[in-house]
Amino acid sequence: MVTCYLKYVIDPYKVKDFEEYGKMWIRLVNKLGGTHHGYFLPHEGANNIAYALFTFSSLAAYEEYRAKMSLDAECQEAYKFTEDTKCILSYERSFMRPVFE
Repeated sequence: MVTCYLKYVIDPYKVKDFEEYGKMWIRLVNKLGGTHHGYFLPHEGANNIAYALFTFSSLAAYEEYRAKMSLDAECQEAYKFTEDTKCILSYERSFMRPVFE
């Protein structure tokens, strides 16, 4: 199992746009074989940092998702949404493996 951890720097005046973007991707990740654990938006503290977590059974499954994503019309619409709104200023992507009891 591998979890993709995303840290976003967002425009603090466009949090609602970023939330709309997040809702698009939760459904899309789930549709394309992953399990989305949600987006986490600013509440207290920094007003321009957001996070997202989603899991795939393996790094190979994540790579399959990336291939499907590049061909999916809804995914392309979600990317266009961020280009149009400019709600995301930058992001970092890391992969982690969970540890359970």
